Amino acid sequence: MISVIDYGVGNLRSVEKALQYIGCDAKFTSDKKEIEKSEGVVLPGVGAFDDAMLNLQKSGLDDAVKESINSGKPFLGICLGLQLLFEKSEESKTGKTGLCIFKGTIKKIPEAKGLKIPHMGWNEIEYSTDCPFLTQLPDKPYVYFVHSYYADCVDKDIVAATVQYGGSLDVAVYKNNVFATQFHPEKSSLVGLNILRKWALFVKSHNKGVEKC
Repeated sequence: MISVIDYGVGNLRSVEKALQYIGCDAKFTSDKKEIEKSEGVVLPGVGAFDDAMLNLQKSGLDDAVKESINSGKPFLGICLGLQLLFEKSEESKTGKTGLCIFKGTIKKIPEAKGLKIPHMGWNEIEYSTDCPFLTQLPDKPYVYFVHSYYADCVDKDIVAATVQYGGSLDVAVYKNNVFATQFHPEKSSLVGLNILRKWALFVKSHNKGVEKC
């Protein structure tokens, strides 16, 4: 079973439905025991950084996320779910820290002539074939974005994909059991479903004792 963490933000159902569409046993939950027992964990979300971290902390789900990651369980972050994995965000009005899984800051997309913020719609990405979830995709595939902020990673070795939008933005990260995207694979048509299928295969393989799919 794959747990889609419900922490009071948007975009839960679409992720759950996309995973179910490709044949996964997925359900959204805020039950820490269910999350602990699950074979894979997804942290999606659309909304404000401060509100999301506050919700995670109030419910104790911040610890559930960290425990899942530290256990080596396959973990997928999407959009806000990627941003929360970092140390801090320029969006924060309170100085609230993130989950600190990765080093880096969530920054506002730089303003540039002719570019709209939020960055909303389809855009092509450049990706690393070292990431198993981004292999065998079309050259510079198009995926769907809705965001005003992006992760500026300290360790560029974890960057799995970038997009050109007012500069080169880090929009996917991968390290060990953790994969996260700023774009929405569940809304990215066949390319996105391909990515989700590869992640689902990783979950299945991992739970059979195989490190890589």
